[in-house]
Amino acid sequence: MLKEVLIVEGKMDTAAVKKALEAETIETGGFTLSPSTLRKISAAYEKRGIIILTDPDGAGERIRKYLTERFPLASQAFVPKMAATANNDVGIEQAPPDAIRLALSKVRFHEIEPRFEFSNRDLFVSRLSGCPEAAQRRDRLGLLLGLGYANAKQFLSRLNNYGVTRQEFADALAQIEV
Repeated sequence: MLKEVLIVEGKMDTAAVKKALEAETIETGGFTLSPSTLRKISAAYEKRGIIILTDPDGAGERIRKYLTERFPLASQAFVPKMAATANNDVGIEQAPPDAIRLALSKVRFHEIEPRFEFSNRDLFVSRLSGCPEAAQRRDRLGLLLGLGYANAKQFLSRLNNYGVTRQEFADALAQIEV
């Protein structure tokens, strides 16, 4: 059983997680986040730690951002959008068990002190922004680094705030160049 509690959006996400591994989940109910749900998340955060595993879409990112601001030491897991898409729907509930386990094997921790290791220039030089294939390259690199898909601004923030090293970045970049 996973030590940390997974924070997911809904009941179908919990069902998908249960197919992948034995873990406790708390469902946010979307962005509604009732006071009782926030109390449950807070208790789990204090006692066991939490891993935020929201859908790789706009609503999931808003929930992730809100929870990360409230619980700054929360761990982050990202299922890539391509692995969480089926039947014209995007969400954790669409992800196969292997994709959920892979995302949890690459959990990232938000750094308390933001770093400024990477800059917009790094993204541009690496063709992760400012070129036609940038979105696809960020998607592939995000998968390798466990950062999920993000636009250039979010991707830069994740590189700097989730402890990615220059070496990890270079190694993953080399893999997508093949």
